[in-house]
Amino acid sequence: MVAKTFFRRILEDTRGATAVEYGLIVALIVIAMITSLQGLANSTIDMWNGIETKVNASNDKLD
Repeated sequence: MVAKTFFRRILEDTRGATAVEYGLIVALIVIAMITSLQGLANSTIDMWNGIETKVNASNDKLD
């Protein structure tokens, strides 16, 4: 009898569902952040590669 009421209380408890929902929201935010940071990293790498090319070109003119 005690086990039956114990399992019924566990099945009716919704507090854990809120924690799971918050966890899913945080996971989606992290995925969005990683995606945007990868795009930013790619543009930054392209910028530094362009600077390197211009510096190397100017050094070749000095030689």
